[in-house]
Amino acid sequence: MHPTTAPTIRVHGIHKKFRHHHALRGVDLEVASGEVMALLGPNGAGKTTLVKILTTLLKPDSGSAVVNGWDVSSEPEKVRSSIGMAGQFATVDGVLTGFENLCLVARLRGMGGRTARRVADDLLARFRLTEAAGRPAGTYSGGMRRRLDLAAALVGSPPLVILDEPTTGLDPEARLDTWEAVGELVTGGTTILLTTQYLEEADRLADRITVIDRGAVVAEGTSDHLKAGAGQRLVLCVADDAQLAPAVRALARATGTEPEVNRRAHRLEAAVTDGSAVLGRALAALDDEGVDVLEVGLSRSTLDDVFLALTGKGVTQAPTGKGAAQPAVNGARAREAR
Repeated sequence: MHPTTAPTIRVHGIHKKFRHHHALRGVDLEVASGEVMALLGPNGAGKTTLVKILTTLLKPDSGSAVVNGWDVSSEPEKVRSSIGMAGQFATVDGVLTGFENLCLVARLRGMGGRTARRVADDLLARFRLTEAAGRPAGTYSGGMRRRLDLAAALVGSPPLVILDEPTTGLDPEARLDTWEAVGELVTGGTTILLTTQYLEEADRLADRITVIDRGAVVAEGTSDHLKAGAGQRLVLCVADDAQLAPAVRALARATGTEPEVNRRAHRLEAAVTDGSAVLGRALAALDDEGVDVLEVGLSRSTLDDVFLALTGKGVTQAPTGKGAAQPAVNGARAREAR
């Protein structure tokens, strides 16, 4: 249960146009206190434009946005003092040490020298960077730089941290490192707005997901809610190439749609809404066509299926590799552990 307080972010009817391009078309969005909200969408969807408005770097053409109780247009300094921000690329100074980077941010936040040093030490310990505190940040790995960047975003304990595609360009190890660091923010009760192109990232970290495309919100809900709305997938594997054509005919007849075909794997898939009924029809049609079926069944839709159905596009999958398959901390699970 989230606290019954005013939303940390409340956006209503935001429009933003750049010459002839409508970047945002009447976006509405609310993020509750203590929540992890993922803003999912392809390149050019409007995610970064919305983030720039929420962080006071852009002004909306119309509509309103309130962050931590402050209006982004009329009270930008109060908004900036109440948020932390980590963008697509780490902004730490590579010449300064990790400790010096955090002390600098703390001093810019108005802290005295002694307080700044204490805050820097605490954050370095929190993000497992104490041993590297005296090294120039330019010698850090990608994952370490991202952890330092997240630590800098937490200087001053802002109630809201905005992460704009924080794992873009990172290798799988560094991506997992970042996910774990975000999990630590969640356990501390920080509200997070996360923009991402990576399905797995949104699925693992977010309490709720908002899908945005062409400047408009096209869907919103929990990951389970969005997947349930997309129905199921009928999956079929056949013995060899010769079985593919009759299998396509059978599934098209049973489902009313043309199935997707993976020729190398001899695998066919089709989106369905009436799973068990379609499965019966498919089995009868496959039998009529004399198809040699190796495997057939129903599977749950993925976020990729959801996004494809909503926007007609696929979304970037997080890279696989060493460490990439390990589970990150989920927002709801982290809160239950508190």
